[in-house]
Amino acid sequence: MILVTGGAGFIGGNFVLDWLKLNAEPVVNLDKLTYAGNLDTLKSLESDTRHKFVRGDIGERELVSRLLADYKPRAVINFAAESHVDRSIHGPGDFIQTNVMGTFNLLEATRHYWNDLSVVDKARFRFLHVSTDEVYGTLAADDAPFAETNAYEPNSPYSASKAASDHLVRAWHHTYGLPVLTTNCSNNYGPYHFPEKLIPLVILNALAGKPLPIYGDGQQIRDWLYVKDHCSAIRRVLESGSIGETYNVGGWNEKANLEVVHTICALLDELQPRVDRKSYSEQITFVQDRPGHDRRYAIDARKLERELGWKPAETFETGIRKTIEWYLASHDWIQNVTSGAYRDWLSKQYGA
Repeated sequence: MILVTGGAGFIGGNFVLDWLKLNAEPVVNLDKLTYAGNLDTLKSLESDTRHKFVRGDIGERELVSRLLADYKPRAVINFAAESHVDRSIHGPGDFIQTNVMGTFNLLEATRHYWNDLSVVDKARFRFLHVSTDEVYGTLAADDAPFAETNAYEPNSPYSASKAASDHLVRAWHHTYGLPVLTTNCSNNYGPYHFPEKLIPLVILNALAGKPLPIYGDGQQIRDWLYVKDHCSAIRRVLESGSIGETYNVGGWNEKANLEVVHTICALLDELQPRVDRKSYSEQITFVQDRPGHDRRYAIDARKLERELGWKPAETFETGIRKTIEWYLASHDWIQNVTSGAYRDWLSKQYGA
């Protein structure tokens, strides 16, 4: 049995689906179901007895302690986080509460559970914390990609809160001996992505005939990682990662945001052309850049390849095509997730 927190979100939901497709081992899935948590993502597991969903907050220490005592997992994989930079700018308090205090309470509940395990179970237990490359700050055009040894230089309330959670995880290992693993990933994309992030937002706005909003000049560079590749990396780290170590997970796909949007437009032109046969790229519009917008992220994932033999299976070209094809085929999921609250958020963030 494993306990997954945040397993109804984008990355966590994909992880749970892939885990149960590949393993017989059951999953207890704890998720608060905030705006980005969506049980429709897990609809295929409704009758699967290996999946136990519990609605709750990682900050509820008594709840977490009860789940640990009742189900006795051999591992905790922590995806639970507030994760959108724009939202953290408008409302940083939620990010401190979930990413910092929530992680603290989860660690404390886990530590007490782990202390009471048998010697054998204690030795095989793992706490895997899923984090982000944004904790490292920003890179200049000619800087080397982020390595695990880079100093933390977070520039947004979101990345600062995730940096704090990473430090807590490290401290609980060095102070209390909790057997932890940390992964820092680059920008994920793929199926079930909540449509406020760049790639799903562009796909859905394009199909709806709406503007495709690009911050600033669109030359912000990100390393894009297909979510299924990220899930396979987490499984590999959980299986064979060295206790106390951090592993960077990247896709080796550095792309400027504007290039990503043009790629999406070109694929939509091919897969679902506009009625007027014009290119979706005509819908691109530039909006004011967000405060403190990091210019470039890039991940050096060689440690993960060298020590654990992991490499991404998808290129950006293959992954983005799969992603667009999934959105074109997933009308019901999209209708469900694009609620009134979501539309209110888009109006607040991007204007009319």
